[in-house]
Amino acid sequence: MSKYNINTICVQGGYEPKNGEARVVPIVQSTTFKYESSQQMGNLFDLKEAGYFYTRLANPTNDAVANKICQLEGGVAAILTSSGQAANFYAILNIANAGDHVIASSAIYGGTYNLIAKTMKTMGIETSFVDPDISAGELETKFKPNTKLVFGETLSNPSLRIFDIEKFANVAHKHGVPLIVDNTFPTPIFCRPFEWGADIVTHSTTKYMNGSANAVGGVVVDSGNFDWEKYSDKFPGLTTPDETYHGTVYTKSFGKAAYITRMTTNLMRDLGSIPSPQNSFYLGFGLETLHLRMERHYENALALAKHLEKHPKVSWVSFSGLESDSQHELAKKYLPKGSCGVISFGVVGGREAAVKFMDALRLAAIVTHVADARTCVLHPASTTHRQMNDEELIAAGVSADLIRMSVGIEDIRDIIVDVDQALYR
Repeated sequence: MSKYNINTICVQGGYEPKNGEARVVPIVQSTTFKYESSQQMGNLFDLKEAGYFYTRLANPTNDAVANKICQLEGGVAAILTSSGQAANFYAILNIANAGDHVIASSAIYGGTYNLIAKTMKTMGIETSFVDPDISAGELETKFKPNTKLVFGETLSNPSLRIFDIEKFANVAHKHGVPLIVDNTFPTPIFCRPFEWGADIVTHSTTKYMNGSANAVGGVVVDSGNFDWEKYSDKFPGLTTPDETYHGTVYTKSFGKAAYITRMTTNLMRDLGSIPSPQNSFYLGFGLETLHLRMERHYENALALAKHLEKHPKVSWVSFSGLESDSQHELAKKYLPKGSCGVISFGVVGGREAAVKFMDALRLAAIVTHVADARTCVLHPASTTHRQMNDEELIAAGVSADLIRMSVGIEDIRDIIVDVDQALYR
């Protein structure tokens, strides 16, 4: 299926039914699987055979949907998780342990920032946060002998700063570590980070990939391009015997699938953040229209951004599709066909005016969620990023007056009318 164009993969990727099998991916809502031989079951537990024995590790429905996303991103292996947070957590924890160091962009989702800066710190993993506009030379100085990876978001949530993937990838590889990129906002429809040197991609599939706000989920996709054995001393979990599986060496036994296989057999085994097959089914259904929805999201967001750019009640607008935007040139490189449907802007009058505007909206809803079919708004400084102090908010690009609007796929005329009436209330 990977030989087809990305629009076709959205519709038919990941699952190829055989003669007489279900046309739609079946929901295998079962925790366990039957075998005729205890030896065969033992071989599954020893990783000597491939198959399903317990849904906490793997499930046919989950795998079919993971395979589709893997094809969309151009990777070699992928695994679904129960949330985007779990995806980022697993992606890092799979190769970073207590005593290790991580470099991460400061302009990332508040929940991810808290995960890396606070929770993972309690686990003994230290992180240096850097401005995404940092020069390659200055970035070089942030690496330590125990640095294990670099992390960033293609488009930061909610400041919408574009991550210079190629710059960060080049420096990361120079120091023998992989680059992990959260590609939630653009999706592979608008950006494929592997093509710019990223090694691992994550998503909160809760957002655009699902598209309907009916199921939380995440995914980790491996490009298969990073040479773990070349830097075997840095990544012993992948390149030395795993005694919990009778000495299996993942890079030798599973080749390019080593990273995802270890994540499945270790982290998913021990931590269990697997999605339900039902939720994976919802995700797979959403993926079938991803290419159509992303185009409409971007089209609507650009029209609204142009409208707000000239609005007397709006103090500023951030959207890379605008020719006046400071990131427009960088967007031409990484996001030439579009970015996403999320825009950020400030209302004249600051925080108080922003709250008044949001409360006056009729079509758009105030919700925690972002990036589904329906238009919604949020004030990040007092909600998703409220755990961050003023200094951290500034580093993340989140001002007190920032409104994040996720523009849906409704008729843009109705969206603009709603925004205008709220601004003038």
